[in-house]
Amino acid sequence: MAYDSKLAARIRAIIVKAGRKGVTEKEMFGGIAFLLDGKMFIGLANNQLMVRVGPDRHDEALARPHVRPMDFTGRPMRGFVFVDPPGYASPASLARWIRRGVDYALVAPARPRAKKRRRGSPKIAKKRRR
Repeated sequence: MAYDSKLAARIRAIIVKAGRKGVTEKEMFGGIAFLLDGKMFIGLANNQLMVRVGPDRHDEALARPHVRPMDFTGRPMRGFVFVDPPGYASPASLARWIRRGVDYALVAPARPRAKKRRRGSPKIAKKRRR
């Protein structure tokens, strides 16, 4: 995993101080993501902060300094932004980005549950010709 472990510790400290319940961590995007009730709200890849701001606040977030579209897959993902280190250098600025992510996670629709798949393929009985 390639991410800044000191930055991850800073994020954890802010989350703990806020008393936020339902937060988990998961390795994803080549880094680590923080999820609120199963919905990603912030993450790290190398030294870049990934923030899920939602589609309605996407343009507003991009207008901030040191922010660019999250283009992890080669194409921009609306509702997600990358924040470069100067954009979250102070504790207050990092806390604001975390708050933006949490705000969206609180109103984001739940993902539909995936249908359970049966193990193996069902056996199909073939009729014998007599």
